[in-house]
Amino acid sequence: MTSNPPQLQIGTSGWVYKHWMEIFYPVNLPKNQQLSFYSQHFSTVEINFSFYRLPELAVFENWRLQTPEKFIFAVKGSRYLTHMKKLKDPDEPVSRLMERAYGLQEKLGPILFQFPHQWHINLERLQPFLELLQIHPQQRYVLEFRHPSWLIPEVYKLLESAGVALCLPVSPTVPLDICLTAPWTYIRMHSGKWGTGYGEEELLTWSERIRSFITQGCDVYVYFNNDAEAYAIRDARSLKSLVYSN
Repeated sequence: MTSNPPQLQIGTSGWVYKHWMEIFYPVNLPKNQQLSFYSQHFSTVEINFSFYRLPELAVFENWRLQTPEKFIFAVKGSRYLTHMKKLKDPDEPVSRLMERAYGLQEKLGPILFQFPHQWHINLERLQPFLELLQIHPQQRYVLEFRHPSWLIPEVYKLLESAGVALCLPVSPTVPLDICLTAPWTYIRMHSGKWGTGYGEEELLTWSERIRSFITQGCDVYVYFNNDAEAYAIRDARSLKSLVYSN
């Protein structure tokens, strides 16, 4: 596993949401100060905006400057590559993503590629894509499969060989197989069993799993998805408290 002590990073998917005003952010806080405020409360964030539109290099560089020394950004790859092209001809989209995301420098954490719900397994597309990612061998990558046909040993073996993590998506509507294919893992908390937020029992179960991963020497990244009532803020804090309470 990792040579350094395992790290736990817990944050949210995105930080710019109108409904977080008054619930999390101070009422009159300017929008361009929200990331700085957020980074005082969480050690990491998943950039979800890049899934819809890839920011320019200068934007990534500015985000880096707004955050503390050890802050970590996870970056979600463009839907153009995963949903529109379905990994066909990935060279240019991956190159463009890396050139811009490297503006985060030492604060660049895992890069997430989320696949469509309806896309069935396609090893002919997956294998060359994984090979392409090896151009950047020190970079951490994670794949989120949303169709159950991908969750098979053959795929896990390919991920393991490439050092790519299998995303663990937590939602009643997304298939989950708790499997480690890299010396680290990436958990996306989309929604609980009874709604957007999570119950105490659900968070307790995941806190125990996270402690188990850490005991195995794995770094763990956890991100709570955007939501209607800022449950992500509440649940991220609660999970962190539960992990460290024992």
